[in-house]
This record gives sequence, structure tokens and C-alpha cells, in this order.
Amino acid sequence: MGKLVLQRSREYTVVVNTAHRQMKTLSSPINSTTISGFILLGFPCPREGQILLFVLFFVVYLLTLMGNASIICAVRWDQRLHTPMYLLLANFSFLEIWYVTSTVPNMLANFLSDTKVISFSGCFLQFYFSFSLGSTECFFLAVMAFDRYLAICRPLHYPALMTGRLCNILVIGCWVLGFLWFPVPIIIISQMSFCGSRIIDHFLCDPGPLLALSCSRAPLMEFFWTIIMSLLLFTPFLFIMGSYMLVLRAVFRVPSRDGRRKALSTCGPHVTVVSIFYGSVMVMYLSPTSEHEAGMQKLVTLLYSVVTPLINPMIYSLRNKDMKHAMTKLLKT
Repeated sequence: MGKLVLQRSREYTVVVNTAHRQMKTLSSPINSTTISGFILLGFPCPREGQILLFVLFFVVYLLTLMGNASIICAVRWDQRLHTPMYLLLANFSFLEIWYVTSTVPNMLANFLSDTKVISFSGCFLQFYFSFSLGSTECFFLAVMAFDRYLAICRPLHYPALMTGRLCNILVIGCWVLGFLWFPVPIIIISQMSFCGSRIIDHFLCDPGPLLALSCSRAPLMEFFWTIIMSLLLFTPFLFIMGSYMLVLRAVFRVPSRDGRRKALSTCGPHVTVVSIFYGSVMVMYLSPTSEHEAGMQKLVTLLYSVVTPLINPMIYSLRNKDMKHAMTKLLKT
């Protein structure tokens, strides 16, 4: 037992020493603005642990792809699901596939890498796509709340209000707004000079660790980043909360208990997803954190970037009779 502990301790020391050697290479004072890349530490552990994490996240990634793809196929092939609610859900599942793909494949490659280096351009491309897809998800959740508001509070006018044309406009608007939200701040951050270790104690390129590696503090950039993140999170979130306050008011006016239960059941999955996604993102980006909380930041980031796309298909399919029927029909074909 003692030999095993000693052996694993030596293996972990090798991992740390490798990172420090790479750190010295990248922090060479020859040119502080021209860098070959950053080191994504990810989850430092011995080689066996890295392989175990690779298998775990590879399985999670496959399940996420399969779950969200099955929702898309069910909506596509079941004529009863050709309604705005389920069309939005199919587009949301399509978004989740790309959202998890923006982070997990690079994480998997990092588990098997000895150097754990990500190129400068690769880092900022991941930064852009992960945050753009995340912001698109914020807008999608707001649109889905708006759809539930119309369906419950304006049931007689719903078919005339939520037309196929309006649904397409809302979907396109979510994608366009999501991908236009971050280019300017990301370009500004990419033009900054980075000094020191080049080590990012995370499994993805995140603005906090990147700004910490800049040669000089940029309080104006940090303030600007806080403003755009606050606008991105609070604007859709307040819209969602307002929509559901109106929904609850309408639900409590329904005389029958079955009617109230049915109305709430259509909103339950969406409220669950909103709670998990917004709760973890707000903890990550709108609460004060310190440099000693890197482990907690990784766990919270995993919650909204990996776990949420994984459980979304289960939340929406297990709590919806029409979706369960369509999924069962799909599996039998």
C-alpha cells in the first residue's frame, strides 16, 4: 500500500514538473507579446486519473450528443410535435450539441496530452465560440419562456400570435444576437500582452484567468466585461422571471386543479433548465471569486457547460407525455 501511494505521488510530481517546464518555455522574456500558446491545466492528476477522466467525459459527451439528437429526430419525424414549443426545443437541442462540442473535445484531447498546450488562436477561438453559444442559450431560454407565456396567458390568440414565421424570426434572432455579443471584447483581450507563466488553471479559456495573465492590470476592460456579462445575464433572466410571474398569475386563476397541473407541467422542464443554467452561470461570473477558488470555478463551469446539456434531454423527455411518446416511437423504428 505504501509503495502504491509513493508511486502515485511521484507520477503527480511528474505532471506538475512537466507543467512548470512548459511554463518556463512559454514565459521566455524574448518576446512577451508573441506567444506560442497557453497551458490549460485542466484537472491535474496522475496518468491513470487522466485516462479515467477521459473515459468519463467521453461517455458524457456521447450521451449528450445522442440525447439531444434524439429530441431533434423525434420533433422532425412526429407530426404532432410540429408546433412552436417543440420546434424551439429542437433548435435548443441543436444549440446544446454545439455548445458542449465547443469545450469537451478539447478537454478530452487535453487529458491525453503531455504538454496540455493550446495555441493562442485556438484559445481565443474556443473563448469566442463557447461564450457565443452560451449567450445564444440565454436568448433561447428567454424565447421559450415567451412561448409558454403566450400559450398559457393568451391561449385563444396563441396560434395567430406564435406563427411559424415569428418562430423562425425569434430563432434566427437568438443566433445572431448570441454571436454578435462578444466579438469586440474578445478581440480587445486578444490584443493584450501576456506575461508570466502562461498557465490557465482551468479546462477552457476563460476571461478571468486570461486577464490575470496580462502584463498589466486592465481595470477598464474588467469593468467593461462585467457590464456586458451583467446585461447578457440579467436582461433575459428578468424577462424570463416576468413571463413566469404572469404565467403563475394566469395559472392560479384556472378553476380546475387538473387545468393548473397541466399548465404548470408544460413550464416545469423549462424552469428546471433555467434554474440550473442561470444559477451556475451567475455564481461563476457575477459573484466575487478569489484566485484560490479555481477548483470551485471548474466544478461550476462543468455544471453549466457539460452537465446542463447532458440532462436537458432527460428533463424535457421524462416530464412531457408527447415527447415520451415520440421518443418511444423513435426507438421502436
